[in-house]
Amino acid sequence: MDIKQFLDQDQKKDLLRLLTAGSVDDGKSTLIGRLLFDSKKLYEDQLDALRRDSKREGHAGEDIDYALLLDGLKAEREQGITIDVAYRYFSTSKRKFIIADTPGHEQYTRNMITGGSTANLAILLADARKGVITQTKRHTFLVSLLGIKHVVLAVNKMDLVDFKQEVFEQTCADYRAFTTTLNIPDITFIPVSALKGDNVVDLSDKMPWYHGKSLLEFLEIVHVSSDRNFDDLRFPVQYVIRPTLDYRGFAGKVASGVLKIGDEVMALPSGKKSRITSILTSEGSAEMAFPPQSASFTLADEIDISRGEMIVHPNSLPHVERHFEAMLVWMDEKPMDRYASFYIKHNTHSTKAKIDQIKYKIDVNTLEKSEIDHFDLNQIGRVVMTSVKPLLFDPYKKNRQTGSFILIDPVTHNTVAVGMILDKMSSDRLPSRITDKDREHIVKSGSLITREEREKRYGQKARTIWITGLHGSGKNELAYSLEKELFEMGRTVVVLDGKSVRSGLSRELDYSPADRAEHLRRVSHIARLLNDQGIIVVCSFISPSEAIRSQVAEIVGKERFKLVYLEADIDFCRKNDKYGLYKMADEGKIRHLAGVDETFDVPFDADVRIKAGANKSIDDILRLID
Repeated sequence: MDIKQFLDQDQKKDLLRLLTAGSVDDGKSTLIGRLLFDSKKLYEDQLDALRRDSKREGHAGEDIDYALLLDGLKAEREQGITIDVAYRYFSTSKRKFIIADTPGHEQYTRNMITGGSTANLAILLADARKGVITQTKRHTFLVSLLGIKHVVLAVNKMDLVDFKQEVFEQTCADYRAFTTTLNIPDITFIPVSALKGDNVVDLSDKMPWYHGKSLLEFLEIVHVSSDRNFDDLRFPVQYVIRPTLDYRGFAGKVASGVLKIGDEVMALPSGKKSRITSILTSEGSAEMAFPPQSASFTLADEIDISRGEMIVHPNSLPHVERHFEAMLVWMDEKPMDRYASFYIKHNTHSTKAKIDQIKYKIDVNTLEKSEIDHFDLNQIGRVVMTSVKPLLFDPYKKNRQTGSFILIDPVTHNTVAVGMILDKMSSDRLPSRITDKDREHIVKSGSLITREEREKRYGQKARTIWITGLHGSGKNELAYSLEKELFEMGRTVVVLDGKSVRSGLSRELDYSPADRAEHLRRVSHIARLLNDQGIIVVCSFISPSEAIRSQVAEIVGKERFKLVYLEADIDFCRKNDKYGLYKMADEGKIRHLAGVDETFDVPFDADVRIKAGANKSIDDILRLID
């Protein structure tokens, strides 16, 4: 066989993606290392390095420590544990393999989820001396959650229990009893000794009572191709290709189903139909394309299709919904913000989404359900979600490709969670609907959202910063400078000043003491309403009377009302008068101007005093808000 024939044959081999998981010291890294070693898939320099490292850093005594082939991080070798997900590739004459060696610790749950997201099969290790323990159950639950249909329970360290059949059978019986409630259709049990190599590549003569296949023999023949959904066509469009004026193709990866020339297809969400006229794959023109192939195709009709849309068969449609239930795995170091919105990446489509309700959290060790109000790192639970634009999805158990998604933090752009869609959520079951209890609350108190919840959403404490001082002292300049500073800090803030309010809300009022009091009463109620919405309000008003300022503080709420006095003498204010009000007051054209024909009560109890004309630092004001 020449090199070309060999490469062609190798290219056509089936690929099996698998993960390994187990408790600390169960020997999963050793098992995979032994698999590579005994199947002669290591180069001479790798073997030499492995022997040297085993003497210097190994944990297997005089034997070779095969785990060192996978535990590549310094921290892993020092502690003798797996932290990162280690991927290894090898092939035999029958099949190609990609192995994800995942960590067993609970704090690395997200690593296992990542490693198993594309796996067809899982090898779970159990120590023959300990049997089925909590970690075994946790890993099995995670495998079930990921929708992996094939599981091998490798009962390891059989050499330490004298290769006794009854020990192996008891472990198998305990595991079967646990998995009856989980959706894992294919479970295989193999007794092994990873360190000694028994039943890893070759069958061991030390366990004549075992009549199954060795681990490698089983991996070479296990049938996984039928796990893919070949019935429901799902082709998320990734690119629209226009290399020439005469060619308009749609490229992407076949998620499920089969794409055939001549098939009638429908573009979603538009619902427009056409027929496939040509298909291109990596091997050139083809009559059909199937998962997991990448392909492009052309249509008989001109249909407006863009990235994020989906090509399906008209008689087999996915859900087109904004509301759905999902199992969520939180993967961010930062706890979930219950009121935050996220970007949801679903196939080639992205939009915004929010978590409406956390139904429960699952304890991955006991499988017990409990109520929580947010997720922390590695926690898993069932949620109700709403997306801004409809998603084109199937339940995860039916289609792993169209039933999975990730959530992205819109600020940090970190992937904060992965999700598996359970099903759509009918509108009459949405948790945000108004109940009788809610209606009763609305009658009594108004909004169903508390001020505290709003403040948490905005990340700020609602305050009214009331700036008082004579006309011309620079109140508006200070108010709008403060607004800009708060805005750049990411705060939500509104400025109210005399000119803007009197041009509308207080348009019919003059400057007499009675009308001024009414004008400021209205302003204070607006400030209170905005504070109730969690918004910071900056007010710039002369408000010359101590009595008026006290009334404003009562309306707004004394705990939220913060008074800032911009101190300036009358000469400074006259020079800084941009509207000529002092001149008009001197000429008798206007009345009731503080400092001329009306008294200004200096506030001696102001929270902050700032000298007008000086370099006005607003740091003291910012401290009132924080």
